[in-house]
Amino acid sequence: QVQLVESGGGLVQPGGSLRLSCAVSGIVFNIYTMGWYRQTPGKQRELVASITRYGTANYADFVKGRFTISRDNAENTVFLQMNSLKPEDTAVYYCTARNPPLYWGQGTQVSVSS
Repeated sequence: QVQLVESGGGLVQPGGSLRLSCAVSGIVFNIYTMGWYRQTPGKQRELVASITRYGTANYADFVKGRFTISRDNAENTVFLQMNSLKPEDTAVYYCTARNPPLYWGQGTQVSVSS
């Protein structure tokens, strides 16, 4: 059974930081491209960042320079370090694993508000 379990979300003030984690089981983690998407009510999910099996990272323009994606293949975990958070970063953040097929986690809420 494939499981992607996100953690690390919460409420933070503008300008603050959060680190999301996604623990993965049930797949050969180190051959999957891992990603983070986000979704706000009434909008489609959008790609935030991805990292290939080789460690090549890509970012959406709206997070470049603020967010960093990384992976630990020994621990089957992918991370999203989020710095300089803005209110518009408020969303449910989802972890994904793609080879294909594509697997999704259940999501974790990130709220940025003063």
